[in-house]
Amino acid sequence: MSSMIIGIVGKPNVGKSTFFNAATDAHAEIANYPFTTIEANKGVMYVRKPCPCQDFQVTCTPHNSECRNGTRYVPIEAIDVAGLVPDAFKGKGLGNQFLDDLRQAHALIHIVDASGGTDAEGIPVPTGSYDPLQDIDFLEKEITYWLKAIIKKSWENTARKCQMEGKHIERLLAEQLTGLGIREEHIYHAIKQGNLNTEKPSTWSDEELLQLSNTIREISKPMIIAYNKIDKATDACINKKEVIEKKGYPVIPTSAESELALTHAADHEFIHYKPGDNHFTLNDEKPLSDQQKQGLDYIQTKVLDRFGSTGIQRCIEEAVAMLDLIVVYPVEDEHHLTDKEGRILPDAYFLPKGSTAKDLAYKVHTDIGDHFIRAIDARTKRVIGSDHELNDGDVITIISNA
Repeated sequence: MSSMIIGIVGKPNVGKSTFFNAATDAHAEIANYPFTTIEANKGVMYVRKPCPCQDFQVTCTPHNSECRNGTRYVPIEAIDVAGLVPDAFKGKGLGNQFLDDLRQAHALIHIVDASGGTDAEGIPVPTGSYDPLQDIDFLEKEITYWLKAIIKKSWENTARKCQMEGKHIERLLAEQLTGLGIREEHIYHAIKQGNLNTEKPSTWSDEELLQLSNTIREISKPMIIAYNKIDKATDACINKKEVIEKKGYPVIPTSAESELALTHAADHEFIHYKPGDNHFTLNDEKPLSDQQKQGLDYIQTKVLDRFGSTGIQRCIEEAVAMLDLIVVYPVEDEHHLTDKEGRILPDAYFLPKGSTAKDLAYKVHTDIGDHFIRAIDARTKRVIGSDHELNDGDVITIISNA
């Protein structure tokens, strides 16, 4: 079972690499010019979930995640796609390389400069002089036209196969779009929404193909907007948030620079702060310079007090919520909740809602999935079968002869 990946996208110079750094344990190069991020970077982001250690009243020893006071930080992969520019789908800028990186993403966090301080190419301009709404339209267009170009490449052949050989158009398109994270059910719903004639796809107009591509994008690549540099935005730009929301996207005010500053200060023990918090506390044992104090005061008043958080953790969790995932904890011993090394509740895995015990077995290891015998629910101690649907927070022992 492939891992879920969140794509972090946007034009150059909107704070995308800063967001990626703030959200992950990786360190992308941060600089104030377009195309800093040439290669797609990968990292790990963390989502807060209640840890089962509270229910079982045990002290857990996490391996692939972290537990802080009963909150488990569950890992999910992120990919930082290099900055898009208009007409990337035509190969402009670094063009298709960016769009190809998007193939791996199941949901997108689109970083938009809320301050209106970067133009369509990512060049700095006076604050408030560029309309952030244009960035939303441009990214929609780039991905839609990219998908349409892929469909059009062998469209006549696809339509003929459908009509002459009686093959389902949804299946043929799914085969063509394989590897893009687009499934047959996405295409089925997009065709239904467009009220297209599945008997005679050869009659579909160019406009209908474009609309179909747009709907496939909406369904298969759900997106939230990280409205970044919010502390530098004018009231007029902040109010545009509501206009963007009317387009159907969740819009989260963010300050990636503030989050990065806070996490660095916390790492060096100057402050006590957890991602997602609406405040921090100073560590009296580590005195700060006047400049450091001013910087932290700015973050507290301009970001945390005004918007409730830096928005970074909220973006991660909203993106994961769009994917409808559950978290499951596999253990080898259902009585002691340990793995073979004696670690208690060591791993936490994301799975799509509706996943079964056998799906979890494959997530742990292919051999375990192949040789699955049965599973045990550690909460009820009941034996469950391969097709038993798992719930969020389940603790499961897999028995296999691998």
